[in-house]
Amino acid sequence: MPTRSDNKLDRRSFVGAAGVAGFAAFGAMVPIPAAELTAAEKANVDLVTAFCAAWSTGDMTRITPFLATDSVYRMTETTPPAIGHDGVRERLESWLETSQQIEFKILETFAKGPMVVNHRIDRFVSTTRPLTWEGVGVFFVKDGKIKEWSD
Repeated sequence: MPTRSDNKLDRRSFVGAAGVAGFAAFGAMVPIPAAELTAAEKANVDLVTAFCAAWSTGDMTRITPFLATDSVYRMTETTPPAIGHDGVRERLESWLETSQQIEFKILETFAKGPMVVNHRIDRFVSTTRPLTWEGVGVFFVKDGKIKEWSD
């Protein structure tokens, strides 16, 4: 009978080990369903969704109530933050004034605790400076208001 040393792997052992490894790798690719949102997380998602919808009105008086009075908005990681309603208004009102139509189309939303992340396409229809932007918004919600918002 043929013998093998303890250091060598025969063909049958190799195929078996490869099968187990392949099955483990395939099992790791199976998506795990996300946990159900808590009531607070659902409320946070609803707040952010309503905030994004308010942009279609083109009216800052209908947009800023979703923001905390001392909110912080960062348009990009390199732009200085806009602070409070006045700062947000100063940073973004010109987009409202020059746009004939505004749409924030939410493609996907995630939430965990006070954090809401949405993937969206923002469209500002304008004859002077049209803009279509696809990106991710990250929102920190506190006491029923958006405390921090970064795009």
